[in-house]
Amino acid sequence: LYTAPDSCEGRCGEPFSEEDECHCHTECERQRNCCEDHERHCGPDGFSSSRDSISEQELRELSEQLYGADHNKARPSDIAINPQHRAGPEETGEQQDRSPQPLYKYVNEELFSKPTYSSFIKLLDNYQRATGREEEVTAEELREQDKFLEEVMKTELMQKLLAFLREKNRYSSEQEFVDDLREMWFGLYSRGDGERDSSGFEHVFSGEVKKGKVSGFHNWIRFYLLEKQGAVNYFSHNFNGPWDTYPDVLGLQFSWDGFYKEVGSAFIGCSPEFEFGLYTLCFLARPGRACHLSLGGHSLSVQTYPWTKSGYGSGRKFIATAYVMSP
Repeated sequence: LYTAPDSCEGRCGEPFSEEDECHCHTECERQRNCCEDHERHCGPDGFSSSRDSISEQELRELSEQLYGADHNKARPSDIAINPQHRAGPEETGEQQDRSPQPLYKYVNEELFSKPTYSSFIKLLDNYQRATGREEEVTAEELREQDKFLEEVMKTELMQKLLAFLREKNRYSSEQEFVDDLREMWFGLYSRGDGERDSSGFEHVFSGEVKKGKVSGFHNWIRFYLLEKQGAVNYFSHNFNGPWDTYPDVLGLQFSWDGFYKEVGSAFIGCSPEFEFGLYTLCFLARPGRACHLSLGGHSLSVQTYPWTKSGYGSGRKFIATAYVMSP
């Protein structure tokens, strides 16, 4: 379904890593292991130069800044969760409900009236979850996408991300960034039988069902709303992050109308713009590989993958998936 990136776009000068299938570091020509497009991107007149590469230290520093700028996140008094059973590695695949109570005991729904939350929630019912069924996008749904992008770009968090990416010569203006966000997250591609049935946003935030299993679905707001309706049944968790405030991270098992998710992961209590911004950063900086970050002094990693079978613009890729990794 996914393959590691075989391009040097945005990767020039980054350190050698054995997990990469081809390389973009300064010695790759001598070692004859460069990606095919190394010269085009990393040559003297290339798209990227070593000064525009994003270092591990910069990722850690920026992620801490974004964590600090998440002013719309839940306060500790806004959410009460009940994780119950902690599943061992041998239990996650067993599809047994070991937690009789719902995951969410309480959520202060006043959060959902904040502009980024309300515009985010309006997007969640725009999708057919089954892959292989063409998505029909209405004019109203396009307006909802634009409204969400408009609201998140008003936040300090997304403005910090934009300033960093402009400094790295990834975008020349806010409009260029917003246009690219619209394509990478909302652009449609086919996971099924040639139908334009999926997008990064649908997969990551709303969730899909493919071959009888839940695919994607990494968002706490979506989970809470469906659990409240009785459509999601929480089974257990296999990881609970070290944070004593929000956002926290939970690795969890659940059923969605009878379809099972063996190991899902989600930030709990973050704002929509926090997840959207952090996943975007990692997709641009480390597509197809672990993106090592720091939040509140704790290390964690985000994994993203590009959709490799189709793209947009001049060789750009849609987001296939993005999720926080739980050990």
